[in-house]
Amino acid sequence: MMTAGDTIDSATRVIEVRVAELRQLFNEMDPAPFRSRDLDPNAEDFIVAWSKELPRDSALALQVHLDRSPGRPDEAAMLRDAVHEYFGGRTIAARQRLRGLFHRGRISLVIGLAFLAVAIAASQLLDTLQPRGGVLSVVRESLLIGGWVAMWRPIEIFLYDWWPIRAEARLFARLATMPVRIKYGTERPSQAWQQDWPAVSQDGRSNLQRQVRAPAPDAQ
Repeated sequence: MMTAGDTIDSATRVIEVRVAELRQLFNEMDPAPFRSRDLDPNAEDFIVAWSKELPRDSALALQVHLDRSPGRPDEAAMLRDAVHEYFGGRTIAARQRLRGLFHRGRISLVIGLAFLAVAIAASQLLDTLQPRGGVLSVVRESLLIGGWVAMWRPIEIFLYDWWPIRAEARLFARLATMPVRIKYGTERPSQAWQQDWPAVSQDGRSNLQRQVRAPAPDAQ
């Protein structure tokens, strides 16, 4: 079968997707131009889920099995650019989320430490006012417990919450640079690609239709 697009090395782990039309890979509700259009959520979930099952240090590639015959000579490059731009955007978004998480973590740490210091100081003050025992003893212990509970959120952020986001950013960065290739289902010439948005824009399709319908010039 005929293929078009990037060369895929034999050591590369290939993510394979089968569609009848290229437009099935993209969110048709997104009004952005093709290159900036979001992937269809189902297509994105499929690609990301497959890539997560592969070794983290392996090179990735995307091979799209397209049921129709080849269309525009640049459609494989257009598809590659669109996929790269989409996952590049997801990489930036994930890194921004990570920076935002660390920012909240630092603020939470300052607040937690301040509250813990106040709770410890108040507990020690109560301890000097009255010997241990009775209601004040319960208050002192409650202050200490509350102070340490205030540290729960920054501890959670700096120990657990950040690394899944960093792993996601690294995965998106790999997907944003992977080779992309189209494998066509048939080599027989066909006009099916003309109806396969976004392989051809609406303006381009209208121009093509006008050229096809235009009457031939009279023979001299």
